[in-house]
Amino acid sequence: MNLELTILSNLVYNERYARKVLPFLKVEYFTDKSHKIIFLEIHEYISQYDALPSLNALSIECQERVDLTEDQFKLILEILNVLSDDSSDYDWIVDTTEKWCQERAIYLSLMESVKIADGQDTKRDKGSIPTILSEALGVSFNQSVGHDYLDNATERFDFYQRKEDKIPFDLDFFNKITKGGLPNKTLNVALAGTGVGKSLFMCHVASSCLLQGKNVLYITLEMAEEKIAERIDSNLLNIPIQKLSDLPKTMFQKKIATLGKKTQGKLIIKEYPTASAHVGHFKSLINDLALKRSIKPHIIFIDYLNICASSRYKGSIVNSYTYVKAIAEELRGLAVETNVPIVSATQTTRSGFGSSDVDLTDTSESFGLPATADLMFALISTEELEEMNQIMVKQLKNRYNDPTMNKRFCVGIDRAKMRLYDVEESAQTDIVDSGQVELDIAAKFTAKKNFQELKYD
Repeated sequence: MNLELTILSNLVYNERYARKVLPFLKVEYFTDKSHKIIFLEIHEYISQYDALPSLNALSIECQERVDLTEDQFKLILEILNVLSDDSSDYDWIVDTTEKWCQERAIYLSLMESVKIADGQDTKRDKGSIPTILSEALGVSFNQSVGHDYLDNATERFDFYQRKEDKIPFDLDFFNKITKGGLPNKTLNVALAGTGVGKSLFMCHVASSCLLQGKNVLYITLEMAEEKIAERIDSNLLNIPIQKLSDLPKTMFQKKIATLGKKTQGKLIIKEYPTASAHVGHFKSLINDLALKRSIKPHIIFIDYLNICASSRYKGSIVNSYTYVKAIAEELRGLAVETNVPIVSATQTTRSGFGSSDVDLTDTSESFGLPATADLMFALISTEELEEMNQIMVKQLKNRYNDPTMNKRFCVGIDRAKMRLYDVEESAQTDIVDSGQVELDIAAKFTAKKNFQELKYD
């Protein structure tokens, strides 16, 4: 059965399909005369009776036509008997029909344009050719042209009430500034100097996501896969990283087995050579995970942004501003395409490395990066903070919440175990210009207690 017969079959037997595609189908799209007549009768019947016609009704309507010979009528009956009620996958048949309509519209418009250009059409001049072609190129089953502020008010209100799907942190203030976690389709960037804790931050968040039962994809272009896994081991197994090598194999395996019982998630770590991989490689990896392992990541970590490659430019022929901005745009596009949040990091400039008040202007190589990111924050370490085992976080850009609220806050850092943790409220009170907002203490305590029991039980 060819595509035209499949379309006619679904018009007769699939009401959902018929009501979706009938407004866009035109009789001239069909190549066979008998198919055209059957389509016209189906269209007329549905328009008049608001119901799908039976094969018997179609045969009677065709029999009453005066423009058919006996042989043509017999051929139509044969075609009607071939029509099948085998249901096609709805999405597939709609997409296939839309593509067929587009191809037929373009073909017919080209034929019309040739006739006009050759002077065979005396009613239209060559100036009408662009309009004919543009109408053909605009054929689509999607008639939405945007959000109508007045007519779509109800849908907009429902959107306001809808709970957004987010991946929460296990750190109170990060949840506070993001209104509960990282939304899908976003690019989130940590800004810090060398050795401050960019990879530590990402490894810690990756560990917490795994314990939430999420599938985590960690792409590293800086360190080996085993080194990233070592940091995550230290975090999740609650063992100082220097002592992991002293752990007996049986005890290590027992701890990993216990950890595996606490989560349904998967953590995949993939290493690429520095500056050699771009979003094209990442898409291929995601497809391979889906096909070979049936794993779809819920969150992606890329360590780190500046040492990725761009799929659009060669680094040797463009300046660093354009190149890094292109990488950021491509990564955010990947986040939208895969419908997950992406977490990455970038370096500070030389002047920002020793600064206790890092700003957006301290972003290295390209100011186009913060222009593209949805959330950007600085990780700041000083001698005083190191003595207290703390690190300061400063919001630089935030599309989820008011960045002036909780603009600066501190979190505890355990570098031996590659872990971050919440500090006491008193640690936040001395921060100047922080815009601190009081947390719900009861809710915070309950959430932290539940997470800690899960993580270190």
